[in-house]
Amino acid sequence: MKPVPHATSLRRAPIQRRSAERLTRILDACADLLDEVGYDDLSTRAVAQRAGVPIGSVYRFFGNKRQMADALAQRNLERYTERVTARLEEAGDGDGGWRVAMDAVLDEYLAMKRTAPGFSLVDFGNQIPVGTRHSEPNHRVADRLTDLLSGYLERSPDDDLRRTFLIAVETADTLVHLAFRVAPEGDEKIIEEARELLRAYLARVLD
Repeated sequence: MKPVPHATSLRRAPIQRRSAERLTRILDACADLLDEVGYDDLSTRAVAQRAGVPIGSVYRFFGNKRQMADALAQRNLERYTERVTARLEEAGDGDGGWRVAMDAVLDEYLAMKRTAPGFSLVDFGNQIPVGTRHSEPNHRVADRLTDLLSGYLERSPDDDLRRTFLIAVETADTLVHLAFRVAPEGDEKIIEEARELLRAYLARVLD
């Protein structure tokens, strides 16, 4: 199982600081509007107005709203990775093993689902499938976690570890979405069941 390449949605990558700041405003506006109007009613023109930029600035980066949602999903993954990394650094290098790592991975995902604008609709691309069929969102996440956690766990990022994390990510994704369908902030009992299920599976594979 080779790592799945990350999808690239930008027509043109920002080079100057001002261009990067404009892209940030566009994605922030996209995230806010997703929460307010949903994906179906999202438009590039509305995003431009909310971001305070000319419509041409949006089209400079994106051909359509689907590419914009994909870029937002990729940014979510980058921010999620940063949050998990910071959490593991606080825990100490390798202290607690995979159990600490698993809690960090699940807890930071739940925190973003509850607080990050637009995340409930896009997350990493699962709610609104984005990118190509060769870069499915859960493969993106599993590959990123494999690369991030292999060193922490002192494991080789081989096919077996990638498969393990893909199964764990698919399982967590299904159960967390169930929890948030049952309750707006996520049904705690379902989340705890998901945590116990993941612990049991990972213990069999990683202990």
